[in-house]
Amino acid sequence: MPLSHPVDRELQHLRDIDLKGYQRADGLFDIEAHLVDTKTYGFPSDYRGQVNAGEPLHGMWVRMTIDTDMNVIACEAASDFTPYAICPGAAPAFANLAGLKIGPGFNKAVHERVGGVKGCTHLREVLAQMATVAFQTLYPIRARLAREARKNNDVAGEPPTKPGAKPSLLGTCHAYAPNSPVVKKRWPEWAED
Repeated sequence: MPLSHPVDRELQHLRDIDLKGYQRADGLFDIEAHLVDTKTYGFPSDYRGQVNAGEPLHGMWVRMTIDTDMNVIACEAASDFTPYAICPGAAPAFANLAGLKIGPGFNKAVHERVGGVKGCTHLREVLAQMATVAFQTLYPIRARLAREARKNNDVAGEPPTKPGAKPSLLGTCHAYAPNSPVVKKRWPEWAED
């Protein structure tokens, strides 16, 4: 169902964010983001001269390499287009995200390592979306590994939700509300009326 019909308007700014999750040949995973900001009009720039309509004001990349436990093994950033000459100097700081775990507290830890003057607002903000893509990319793989571990009685293979433990997704969105039909079907023991 689309949004309601808008009042007549004219596009001024467009931000495209392309997010992808890849499984690598070495068993790790790459989560990549490409952010592009454009304007529908040209404007003068002290750093770049004239920025034409449709020419990127921001053109930035981030790649996080993670393992199946959601640990950040490496992170790199790059900027093709920036509003100021100094902006690409923030990219190396994103390597400081190595060692973080994607999960509770991730956004706070990201802010501590690359927030404010240590990093780039646009690159930092896209990391939260990348964390979601990481979960979407790895969930089926982690679930399969957990099933295989349980089948083989491998105590090291921990299921995404331990038997009897509260599901981590419970209460995180409308579909996973304790009184939703999704929860009633998926986790009846945790469902509320």
